[in-house]
Amino acid sequence: MGRSRYKFIENNPHFLTCTIVNWLPIFSQPEFAQIIIKSLDFLSGSQRLTLHAYVMMENHLHLIASSKNISKEIAAFKSFTARSIIDKLKQNQAEYLLKQLRFHKKLHKTSQEHQLWQEGSHPQTISTQEMLIQKLEYIHNNPIRRGYVDEPAHWRYSSYRNYMDMKGILNIDVLEI
Repeated sequence: MGRSRYKFIENNPHFLTCTIVNWLPIFSQPEFAQIIIKSLDFLSGSQRLTLHAYVMMENHLHLIASSKNISKEIAAFKSFTARSIIDKLKQNQAEYLLKQLRFHKKLHKTSQEHQLWQEGSHPQTISTQEMLIQKLEYIHNNPIRRGYVDEPAHWRYSSYRNYMDMKGILNIDVLEI
């Protein structure tokens, strides 16, 4: 039996949350945010993941995505981005953050020195139009709720612009609402 009561239903859009251990503000540094953007772009461009909506905050990421094997693709995304960010932190000699990622690593993670992502992504299947609208509004208004911007279009790391027929930093498959 797995550790989580959350289950993926393949090919349906899912709302997912990926969070940095101890809510460390890793993505406040653009070079680390760019690793996430490039990885999502790669998965989308290679048709391994269909990205419908996203917002990246300083310490977590919300997605609405679908895939033939979404659990595998999200696991690969988290593994690749963790390795890339930790390697970059080592290269930058970011000892404080590396120490935090060592300290907050789960004890059963014996094959690694650091842990970037919290375990799980808590997928919720988008099963109704109402749920889709609620999740899109939640994602796009996250920077406003945090007090970072007054308008959702002002947050660079969000799919809001895509839904307003504006250019976003990632191409997404806009869902009809």
